[in-house]
Amino acid sequence: MTSSADTDKTNLRARAEKRRRNNVKRLREDRLLSKAELARKAGVSALTIDRVENGKPCRMDTKRKIILALGMTIEDKDEVFVPDGEGEDEDATAQ
Repeated sequence: MTSSADTDKTNLRARAEKRRRNNVKRLREDRLLSKAELARKAGVSALTIDRVENGKPCRMDTKRKIILALGMTIEDKDEVFVPDGEGEDEDATAQ
């Protein structure tokens, strides 16, 4: 029989795995922008910026707006939003 604590840990782990890695927060802070300022430049809500920085998925159009609002080009997309599968532990992908 599994305990409630075990179930909670499993749920937290599953939610963490669904999060998308990105560098939006680092890039925003490097440019001394608040979430509200980046949101205004990108034409999205500050809540959207918060969600993206916390690894929640977003639409392609939102990613494009954020990239351009950071003063970057679409070609820099992999620097802002880490492609799926990259950055994983090498041991896990080798097996």
